[in-house]
Amino acid sequence: MLRTHRHLILIALIALLIIGSTSSIFLVNHFSKALAANNLVTNAGFESGNLSSWNCDSGTTVITSPVHNGTYALQLNPSSSVTGQCTQTISVQPNTAYTLSAYVDGPYAYLGVNGSNSTWTTSSSYTQLSLTLTTGAATTSITIYVHGWYGQASVYVDDVALIGPAGSGSTPTPVPTNTPTPVPTNTPTPIPTTTPTPPNGGSLPTHILTGYWQDFTNQAPALRLSAVNSNYDLIAVAFANADPAHPGGVTFSIDPSLSSALGGYTSAQFISDINTLHAQGKKVIISVGGENGTIAVNDATSATNFANSIYGLMQTYGFDGVDIDLENGVNPTYMASALEQLSSKVGSRLIITLAPQTIDMQSTSSGYFQLALNIKNILTIVNMQYYNSGTMLGCDGNVYAQGTENFLTALACIQLQGGLRPDQIGLGLPATTQAANAGSYVAPSVINNALDCLERGTNCGSFKPATTYAGIRGVMTWSINWDDSNGYNFANTVKPHLSTLP
Repeated sequence: MLRTHRHLILIALIALLIIGSTSSIFLVNHFSKALAANNLVTNAGFESGNLSSWNCDSGTTVITSPVHNGTYALQLNPSSSVTGQCTQTISVQPNTAYTLSAYVDGPYAYLGVNGSNSTWTTSSSYTQLSLTLTTGAATTSITIYVHGWYGQASVYVDDVALIGPAGSGSTPTPVPTNTPTPVPTNTPTPIPTTTPTPPNGGSLPTHILTGYWQDFTNQAPALRLSAVNSNYDLIAVAFANADPAHPGGVTFSIDPSLSSALGGYTSAQFISDINTLHAQGKKVIISVGGENGTIAVNDATSATNFANSIYGLMQTYGFDGVDIDLENGVNPTYMASALEQLSSKVGSRLIITLAPQTIDMQSTSSGYFQLALNIKNILTIVNMQYYNSGTMLGCDGNVYAQGTENFLTALACIQLQGGLRPDQIGLGLPATTQAANAGSYVAPSVINNALDCLERGTNCGSFKPATTYAGIRGVMTWSINWDDSNGYNFANTVKPHLSTLP
C-alpha cells in the first residue's frame, strides 16, 4: 500500500514537470511574440531576406553572416561619398516616450532619429546601441536611421527595435532605393565653385573675421566694446543668461566683475559702444550658451520665449543678431522654430551664427547639423570650434588630430559635403595658447594656409579636398580679449589674408 502511494506521487510529479515544461515553452513563445508585436520597426531583423520597408544608400545589402539573431542581418557599406545609411519612417504618437535600439558590429556604427538624438560605437562583435526619446506635441511620425562612416569598413546591423505605442496613422511608405550612377574613383561629387550671394546678414563683407567679446573677467584683459581691434568685422558678446521666469528666454546685463575691472561700465556706455561699432561698419550679436550655458529650447513655448527675448535684446541694445553656442545639446526642431520666428520679426538684416563643437558636426544626423540644415535659408555662418576636441574623423574617413591644418580642412569639408554652402563655413580657433586646452592652438599662418587650401587648392597639408570651395566665409576666434593679450597677432595676421580671398 505504501509502495503504491509512492509510485502515484512519482507519476504525478513527472506529469507536473512535463506540463510545467510545456507551459514554460508556451509562456516564452507568448512573451516573445508580445515583445515582437510591440516593436514598431518593420522588417526589424531583415528576415525577409531583402531591404523591404527600408530606404538605403547604394551598396547596402542583406547578408547571412555575421548575424546577431535569426538568419539574416544588414550590411552597410560606406564609401568616401556615402555612409551606407538606411532609414525607416514610423508612425508614432505625440508626447510619448520611445526606446530605439539595434545590435551593431563594426567601426563607427551610428543609430538615431532624424532631428533628435543619436548614439554610436565602434566594436568587433555585435553590441547593442540604445537611446530614448520623447516625441513632440505635433509629432506623428519619426525617421530612424543606422549608418557607418565615410571611408570606413562595413557595419553589420540586426534586430532593430522601436518600442512604444503605435501611432494612429499608417506608417508612410518608404521611398524606393535608387542605385545612382557610380562616381569615377568613388570621389565625392564636386560642389559648384560659384560664389553665392549670402541671403542675410545685412552688410557683412564677403569674408569676415568674428571674435567673441567677454562680458566677464578671467586672465585675459578686460575690454570696453569700443576698444575692440578694428580688424574684427563681427563681434559676438558672450554670453546671454537663461531667464528663470520664462523657459527658453534669455536676459543680458553687464557683468559686475567686468564693470568693476573697467572702473565702471554701464549699460548706457555699452549701448553707446555698439553704436560706435555700427558707425565703423561692424556688427554686434549676442551669444547664447557657452560652456556653462543652461538655456534649453525644447518645446513650442520655449521657442517663442527665446525668439521674443532675443528680439527684445536687439531692440534694447542694438544687437544685429544671435549666436547659438549651446554646448550641452540642441533641439533642432524647436531651435529652428525659434530662429524662424526671430527672422520673421527682424527680416533679412538678421545675423544668425552657430558655434558647434567638432563632434556636433561629424554627421548630418546630429542635432546641430540638423539645425544648420533646417535654417539654411536664414543662416549666416557656422563657426565650428576646432578646439578642445581631440582627434576626429575627416571627410575622407581618416582620423586627424586637432592643432593641424589637416584637421581644419578635412573637417570643414564634412560640412560642405553635408549640404552647407561655402559662404556658411567659418573656421573657429583659439586666439592664443591660453585660450583653449593644450594641443588646440593653431598658428594664424596655418589658418591662412587652410583657407587657401579650401578656397584655391593651394598650401594644403597631406589632406587635399577633392574640389575647391570658392567663397569660404571666414574665421572665428575665442576670444578678442585673449587676442588683445598677444598684441592682436591673430586678427592682424588672419584679417589681411581674408581680404586677399576672391
